[in-house]
Amino acid sequence: MQDQQHDIKQSYQMPQTMGGEFKAMIWLGLPIALAQFIQFSIYFIDTLMLGRIGTEALAAAGAGSVVYFMLWMLGSGPAMAVSPLVSQALGEDQNDRRDARKTVRMALWSIIFLTPLVFLLLFFVEPVLRLIRDDAVVAKQAAYYMIALAPGWPFALGIWVLRNFLAAIDKTRVPLILVSITVAINAGLNALLIFGMFGFPRLELVGAGIASSISYFLCFVMFALYCYWDKQAREFHIFENFFKPHWERFREVFRLGWPISMTTVFEGMLFNACVFLMYRLGTDEAAAYQVALNAAAMAFMLPFGFAMGGAVRVGLAAGANDREAVKRVGIVTIIIAIILIMMFAALITWAPEWVADVYLSASNDNTETVRALVLSFLPIAAAFMLFDATQVAANQLLRGLKDVRVPMWMTGISYWVVGFPIAWYLGLYTDYGPVGIWYGLLAGLIVASILLGGRFYWQAWKNPEVTRIGKLDGV
Repeated sequence: MQDQQHDIKQSYQMPQTMGGEFKAMIWLGLPIALAQFIQFSIYFIDTLMLGRIGTEALAAAGAGSVVYFMLWMLGSGPAMAVSPLVSQALGEDQNDRRDARKTVRMALWSIIFLTPLVFLLLFFVEPVLRLIRDDAVVAKQAAYYMIALAPGWPFALGIWVLRNFLAAIDKTRVPLILVSITVAINAGLNALLIFGMFGFPRLELVGAGIASSISYFLCFVMFALYCYWDKQAREFHIFENFFKPHWERFREVFRLGWPISMTTVFEGMLFNACVFLMYRLGTDEAAAYQVALNAAAMAFMLPFGFAMGGAVRVGLAAGANDREAVKRVGIVTIIIAIILIMMFAALITWAPEWVADVYLSASNDNTETVRALVLSFLPIAAAFMLFDATQVAANQLLRGLKDVRVPMWMTGISYWVVGFPIAWYLGLYTDYGPVGIWYGLLAGLIVASILLGGRFYWQAWKNPEVTRIGKLDGV
């Protein structure tokens, strides 16, 4: 066997001071946060370039993205389950290689099993959009965009599996470089395929989808090669016996992954469902929402990526049976996540006109209408960022502890019992109109930050089972 056998487990040693944990978190979390921010800029670039085509293309991209991200979120759970499973196993025994390999292999298997279902659902995109609003042109464009994006779906999730594995073994700097290369490739392909530069066909919205799919495929190949070439990652032999099943771990990946998927769906679909509410109000409202939401999502990526590092650190602490380290990781993660997102909140508050103008081209007929709507949305987006950072940090920390089922219900209540009804009522049945939809988003995030923050406090400070591997309600 290529794995070394150890008679005595060697637990991971966590820093014993707040300053030590802060340094460790910055070292691990900052490259993950930057990689997440840069990777999301693929959608920023798409939105930026499609904004030069017209409002209709932006609205169609927004509607198509709703469907794409719904499918992405359904498959994201097994990919995100890699982080707590690998980090807790390495926290318990940092010399264990076999356990991590089983987790990565079965997480990739889960994506393969889900891919045919994703392609089947593509047939329903256009009729569903037509039911929501009878706009044949936008619905057809969105459906074509989805078809172009779909081949990249399994590779996008595969990247998450490998990124989470690499983060758990503290390999985050080269992945940052690989993600940056991918974004550059995507920008170049966008220029060629959206606008038809250098003799390529002008495919506009479909071109953006094709460019993203190609970029995801190339990024996955680069990550796989890195896992094979890097000395430390190679020790795990994650692609060894790839076609050999390990059904117990497969079930464990799904058992931990499905509540993560549902939590992600509850959260992400609140924002995406509001695309349809805006879509009912009009194309200009949907286009303006797409711009403001993209700006808010860009801001979200840094604390989200940093919180992913927090999930790894808290998993290591739980695996090492170090309760005080769990507390330190939680405090550091939440504080830094808030600081990161508030930098963007300050920018949006002080310069909303600049943010709007970055996205919108003055050559479009409806730009002034859309721009005015964007300016009315951005202050509310800035206001909810504090709560967004808090809830995502708490949620990721809970995942690192394998606590996923109660947080799933908490997010469901926050976003669909509180947030969406408020957005639906204020947006469609009061004079607040499209601004009222943003107030619903704000309300949902406030409740989520309180519930999830309180849940992590209870787990870290009150629950005596928090450092017992697999004893929380996720596994």
